[in-house]
Amino acid sequence: MAVKIRLKRMGQKKAPYYRIVVANATSPRDGRFIEEIGTYDPNTDPSTFSVNEEAAKKWIANGAQPTEVVSKIFKKAGIQ
Repeated sequence: MAVKIRLKRMGQKKAPYYRIVVANATSPRDGRFIEEIGTYDPNTDPSTFSVNEEAAKKWIANGAQPTEVVSKIFKKAGIQ
């Protein structure tokens, strides 16, 4: 089972708010997920995010692959 760390879109039209989730690679973008490990809000200036570092490091150590945007967020948070 391939596991990815990716964004789940929430919020209203033209006002997106994202949750950082660990999900099976075959599940839909806003579908089932295994665990929620953070949030990302691109609407604020500058963009704000919060990440549970322990959970993120645990999932990366277990082989979960972050997407491009999530890996950039992790670099800003000092996880990768």
